[in-house]
Amino acid sequence: MRPFNFSAGPAMLPQSILERARDELLEYGDNGMSIMEINHRGKSFAAIADHSRSTLRRLMAIPDNYSILFLHGPARTQFSAVPLNLAGPGATADYIDTGMWSKMAIEEAERLMKVNVAASSADQDYTCIPPLAEWRLGEDSAFVHFTPNETIGGVEFHEVPDLGSAVLVADMSSTILSRPIDVGKFGVIYAGAQKNMGIAGLSVVIVREDLLGRARPGTPGMLDYQVHAEADSLACTAPTFAWYLAALVLDWIDAQGGLEQMAVTNKRKADKLYACIDSSNFYHNPVKVDCRSWMNIPFTLPDAEMDAAFLRESAEHGLVGLEGHRFVGGFRASIYNAMPEEGVDRLVAFMGDFMQRHA
Repeated sequence: MRPFNFSAGPAMLPQSILERARDELLEYGDNGMSIMEINHRGKSFAAIADHSRSTLRRLMAIPDNYSILFLHGPARTQFSAVPLNLAGPGATADYIDTGMWSKMAIEEAERLMKVNVAASSADQDYTCIPPLAEWRLGEDSAFVHFTPNETIGGVEFHEVPDLGSAVLVADMSSTILSRPIDVGKFGVIYAGAQKNMGIAGLSVVIVREDLLGRARPGTPGMLDYQVHAEADSLACTAPTFAWYLAALVLDWIDAQGGLEQMAVTNKRKADKLYACIDSSNFYHNPVKVDCRSWMNIPFTLPDAEMDAAFLRESAEHGLVGLEGHRFVGGFRASIYNAMPEEGVDRLVAFMGDFMQRHA
């Protein structure tokens, strides 16, 4: 039996997708070639690209006035691309600081433009979301950037901030496709694929079309959203295998019942794990209850000397990838879309057994 992978990313994939990818690895369709060998401008791959775009648009109810870009590389590349595309020379943007990933986005943006940190939960050790009433947004900001889910701290926005006409930009790498959202409230959404949409090497950018064509002079072509939009994401050789797997994941989500069902299942999984932690007097999660992530659940033991035993024994039970981020330690269970509820049930049972033997 395959282990349950609780890693923050790359995340586990559904068994059915792995099996189909295995079957098509040597020959895709009637091409006589591997899916990894087919031409990115050929008819076979064009069908994959068109299908993935249309499926993502339907699943997320993306309005027609948004372009969907499938791009090379990590979401972290967008830390640079967003300022270059949305902020002209001398412009300022607002950033909301809720954890390590938003902090890294801020640090990269500061290399390229003026940044106003409009709100931060650093003084609360990143265990909550700053109340909207405390945000100090600039009057002429080019955009407002936030990270809806912080994978390291396990903090999540459960509502889209209502900022009126502000251009809202979101790094949704760890929460995209986990529930329905109103895409029309955003100017730009970007996400790496390796958590809820496939494997590493692919990022998706959803950009409102009136924001295209604004890249500042000197922006590298491969960071210019308009270049990719005009080329249907084929301005260079596409990351074909990662894109193909994303198409399979989108079909799998559709077959599960779409984002509405994803939300129901994801909340139920998270509730089970938080209930285990909160009722134990043994495990601890530091995040304010109404800011807790559905996707990434950090926790600690009462004595760090138990950590090695917990990791070893959990792995023996087929529960892997539970070590916390190297910067914070402890443990973290990442329970993205593809984590079956059985995996969470197995983890909860193991945690209960471990507690009884070590409390």
